[in-house]
Amino acid sequence: MGRKAKVEFDERPPDDFDPKHPYADPVAMLEYREHLVREKWIQIETAKIIRERLRWCYRVEGINHHVKCRHLVDQYLESTRGVGWGKDHRPAYLHEPKKVVEVEE
Repeated sequence: MGRKAKVEFDERPPDDFDPKHPYADPVAMLEYREHLVREKWIQIETAKIIRERLRWCYRVEGINHHVKCRHLVDQYLESTRGVGWGKDHRPAYLHEPKKVVEVEE
């Protein structure tokens, strides 16, 4: 028996889970819930990594951080949109950036 050259993970949700009847197969429901939690943790950890890179960029660039770190700010804001445990059922307009409304007089 030899070692595998590459570790492969099954990152897909379970095939036998039916969202219309979630309690029909309790094993598939638990696997689907584990899949959702795993995906949520991946999103959270990705946001943390980008945040650490952004902190480093702010420290290194100093006064020029507004220009030189803008790409990291955009990545961080995009990675944190809709991420978190309590934001799953919130309306989409609460996740999107605020839009500027022009008032006509």
